[in-house]
Amino acid sequence: MASTSTDSPDRPPVPTTGIAASMAACCTHPLDVMRVRLQTASTKTSLSAAVKDTVAHKGIRGLYTGLTASIFRQMTYSLTRLGAYDVIKDYMSNNGAKKLNMAELTFCASSAGALGGLAGNPADVVLVRMISDPAKPLAQQLHYRNAAHGVYRMVADEGFLSLFRGLLPNTVRGILMNSAQLVSYDTFKSLLTSYGMEDGLPLHFVASAMAGTVATTICSPADVIKSRVMHSRDPLGPLHVITTSLKNEGPKFMFKGWLPSWIRLTPNTICMFVFLEQLRHVVDFVREPKAVVPATLK
Repeated sequence: MASTSTDSPDRPPVPTTGIAASMAACCTHPLDVMRVRLQTASTKTSLSAAVKDTVAHKGIRGLYTGLTASIFRQMTYSLTRLGAYDVIKDYMSNNGAKKLNMAELTFCASSAGALGGLAGNPADVVLVRMISDPAKPLAQQLHYRNAAHGVYRMVADEGFLSLFRGLLPNTVRGILMNSAQLVSYDTFKSLLTSYGMEDGLPLHFVASAMAGTVATTICSPADVIKSRVMHSRDPLGPLHVITTSLKNEGPKFMFKGWLPSWIRLTPNTICMFVFLEQLRHVVDFVREPKAVVPATLK
């Protein structure tokens, strides 16, 4: 995985992780919309039916519902989890002098994921609500204009603590996602390199696809529960959501939205690291324009 931890000359500044993740989110946001719609639906529906219903009611713009909240989320959750992962990893490895084993890498990723879940929770709540709002009856719609308006309305109408609704499942998801995605990506990338694949887009694509499958499957139950807790304006706890959903839908509810999650996560990871590498070239060029020439300018 591209190093993203410090502001040293050979690494991009930490904020670039959030910028790269935001750029990737803009490319894959429609799939995120479909994921949340499927996860919060109480009745059985398909991905194609969800797409048709969204486009029929809101047009193509409907697929980008909640984009401001998605960018807000990337600049909090993703910036924290990706930046903290490399910071913790560099600290534990003494800046690369020691090779970390799988357990140590998992600890680094889990710790960073927990921090990311905490930092990104307000944005996650607003995102889930904005995406699921058009599917509600008109009288129940919240009509958040953008992420900032959503945060304001939540604090004004429901109190400050409403921003941290679903914090437990969101933190659990952050831990699972970071450890599953980043550690498996690093592992698959190293494994594929040992089999002769050169570092480049094909390697990133294959490693991301494999890591995306692992991460999507492991995170799906926590992701569905998180979405349903945040979707409701009532203070429902994770245990209530689990018992009610199991009673009404059976255990399959935990994997609702798996397909759009997997389809979204794979290109999102690829885009994120491609954008991050290009941002790194730009940062290096600005720092030392005579010594560094971005690959895209050669």
